[in-house]
Amino acid sequence: MASGGLQQSFLQPMGPVAQEQATHLMRVVGITMLVILPVLLGVPFILWRYRYAKPRGDYAPEWEYSGKLEYLLWGVPIVVVAVLASWLWYSTDKLDPYEQLGPEPLQVQAIGLDWKWVFIYPEEGMATVDELVVPVGRPVEMTLTTDTVMQSLLIAPLTGQIYAMPGMTTKLNFSATRTGEAEGENTQFNGDGFGRQKFTVRALEPADFESWVTRGDRGLTLDENTYATFRRRTVLAEARGDLGLGESTKPIVLKLGQPDIFQQIVAKYHGGEAERWGGIGLPQAGTTGAAR
Repeated sequence: MASGGLQQSFLQPMGPVAQEQATHLMRVVGITMLVILPVLLGVPFILWRYRYAKPRGDYAPEWEYSGKLEYLLWGVPIVVVAVLASWLWYSTDKLDPYEQLGPEPLQVQAIGLDWKWVFIYPEEGMATVDELVVPVGRPVEMTLTTDTVMQSLLIAPLTGQIYAMPGMTTKLNFSATRTGEAEGENTQFNGDGFGRQKFTVRALEPADFESWVTRGDRGLTLDENTYATFRRRTVLAEARGDLGLGESTKPIVLKLGQPDIFQQIVAKYHGGEAERWGGIGLPQAGTTGAAR
């Protein structure tokens, strides 16, 4: 489970997507202040001038219309809405999750489970559980699915939220511009272990990322048997216990047993050997008990 000390907000951006989100928020705050500040300042002033101080103003009981005030009261909101809509359109188009942020992105395949995330690096021949490691300066193209109920992945300091469903894939493109650690999570409630379905995201310098890829401490292989263990309704610590690794929240690093694991997990929801890779029914509970 990710630590509470990790960066958790797009107001602490680690990449261009979160930076654009933070900039867009500042734009919205700035334009809305043009409407809010006059009200906050004007109401006390009007009360003081026309009620509590010596009244200063013309008494006009027959007054009922002012063209200037009508244009002001309707014109300002129209302009504000138009500006906000144009900025929203611009940011939404700019932050298209399916659009690559550069050439040769790092390919990562994410599988949402109960209650953990499996990340597959097909080109590097490895996989991780509850840890996503990316190099600074290189675009990342993540392909997502889920092997249980619908889930929603969010890494706030790096990218926005996107849903994943069984038998379907979605894309999420992002990149890191500085080193650091952030928290990723599933934001779609999916059972007892939902609150612990978080993972650590580490952005490393390219050389450090290469060292991490080539390190030799992958004692396990991600194959059909180990995947069946991960598919149980357990949190990371319980899955480690089921695999004989000792119950802790330390992420698991594995080597790939075959390169098309992700494709096979998606295909089983379309009639392709549905009994394999844990089946398509409700995952069974873990052997070590319910989530703690």
